[in-house]
Amino acid sequence: MPLYLFSSPAAAKLATGPHASLHRRRQFLFRVPHRPSRRAPLLTSAAERPAGRTMATADTGASTVTDSRLRATGVKQALISLSDKTDLANLGNGLQRLGFSIISTGGTASSLEASGVNVTKVEEITQFPEMLDGRVKTLHPSIHGGILARRDQEHHLKALKEHGIGTFDVVVVNLYPFYDKVTSGAISFEDGIENIDIGGPTLIRAAAKNHKDVLVVVDHKDYPALLEYLEGKQDDPDFRRTLAWKAFQHVASYDSAISEWLWKQSNKADSFPPSFTVPLTMKSTLRYGENPHQKAAFYGDRSLSLVNAGGIATAIQHHGKEMSYNNYLDADAAWNCVSEFESPTCVVVKHTNPCGVASRHDILEAYRLAVRADPVSAFGGIVAFNTTVDEDLAREIREFRRPTDGETRMFYEIVVAPGYTAEGLEVLKGKSKTLRILEAKRRRSGKGTLLSLRQVGGGWLAQEPDDVTPEDVAFTNVSERAPDARELSDAKFACLCVKHVKSNAIVIAKNSCMLGMGSGQPNRLESLRIAFRKAGEEAKGAALASDAFFPFAWNDAVEEACQRGVAVIAEPGGSIRDQDAVECCNKYGVALVFTGVRHFRH
Repeated sequence: MPLYLFSSPAAAKLATGPHASLHRRRQFLFRVPHRPSRRAPLLTSAAERPAGRTMATADTGASTVTDSRLRATGVKQALISLSDKTDLANLGNGLQRLGFSIISTGGTASSLEASGVNVTKVEEITQFPEMLDGRVKTLHPSIHGGILARRDQEHHLKALKEHGIGTFDVVVVNLYPFYDKVTSGAISFEDGIENIDIGGPTLIRAAAKNHKDVLVVVDHKDYPALLEYLEGKQDDPDFRRTLAWKAFQHVASYDSAISEWLWKQSNKADSFPPSFTVPLTMKSTLRYGENPHQKAAFYGDRSLSLVNAGGIATAIQHHGKEMSYNNYLDADAAWNCVSEFESPTCVVVKHTNPCGVASRHDILEAYRLAVRADPVSAFGGIVAFNTTVDEDLAREIREFRRPTDGETRMFYEIVVAPGYTAEGLEVLKGKSKTLRILEAKRRRSGKGTLLSLRQVGGGWLAQEPDDVTPEDVAFTNVSERAPDARELSDAKFACLCVKHVKSNAIVIAKNSCMLGMGSGQPNRLESLRIAFRKAGEEAKGAALASDAFFPFAWNDAVEEACQRGVAVIAEPGGSIRDQDAVECCNKYGVALVFTGVRHFRH
């Protein structure tokens, strides 16, 4: 016969009266099997605990209380429940040596016992078995009461005593490996859901909230510090608060992964989420920021969308000084640019702008051409390759002389490539003790999956990355003379370069080689003049690409480009004066193609 628990006599009357059936449907009633009342005896020390253990069962009317049940305030107890069991044996033995009684769950308990640690299982404390395929283990007042009770509140301790609940002094928990599961390959929605931890985050949050009385640990790297603290060897007054912060941050990062994954499972995954969290983990502190008076640090982004996405954040540094704030920005710009090219390519970057780009089957020739495009800017810059650096290329990088004097060896801050041969790496290390040598994974296209974020005062801007390449674009001829195959190829190369140059951006290129570029000027005409000054006489017969349309043509940028002898101009089009640009190019016999795609970069 089931027993219905009612909140008041009135509720009982409603449930047994003429409208009982309707009322029961409306009310949230607990239906539990009838069992005699029981309360565990209070144990005040480990010496009082008999050796036997008897599990309570859910299908009997009564059960025997386990002899090893630790319920009394005053007995030091540690709760341990782990998915990642790294260093668990050391922790368990260390706590046991310090006199702690250890309460644990499932596999963690088995691992501890195998390491010679005496363990009391959670179900012996709760007098209720693990259920629902492990979904419910620790969600019980006998556990959470012992964690959340404030030791400085007598009524809290009185409540524990009345219900036979002991306090916990240490809680060590980490969570189901949700992140690893959903990023390891194809996983069903159901499997993803089952890897969402519920009890773990609840334990962590409870212990972290009550960190004044409970030490909470979520990282195995903190086990030694925990044991030192408990031994009295460590007296950092902020230790408890630091562990609590780390615990809440751990749960927040975990929840952000679940939120991101669930959003991607929805039918709105191609739109911007109304809110989201970016889980950042510090990888290093930096000497300073953009300038010496600014503090700085470098963080890795653990968003699911960035798993295996490549990029500078996951690069391996083989050699050289530690990376600086500006080094990361420049290396990122160089790597993003060189990763766009399919054929062997070298990119040289200075202050995030590519000042030299060249593609050749012979990567040594590509390197020389990229440097010669602007040798003054290349000195002290970043060199990036999209091919493996072998011994020959490494030697060329090490020995190449500055084109302006033919004597001074070129100096670089960073070399970045997808790989190095053993011989190549050894040769390159010999160039300089400070040369930073990075090995990076090619950046994955992020269209539709990645977000590009940028901070403004009080907020963030989010957009899709600019992943449009010339292969995605229709180059529409709008002039009387159409570009020939070589000219069109040069125009496409210039367009691929110009998207990586700061606006207003102009690139002049020929034969898969950047000859000159103008960047960051408030007006397009000035950027054009800078690009021509760098290109010199080689600009004749070359292609010119602009990141945006030309607002004026006659006696302005378009006419000046035509007069300087370019063969083809590539621009997005879209100006109300586009026809002026067409007529100007027709007058000088220059081909003009519209791409319909703007590449602003601010």
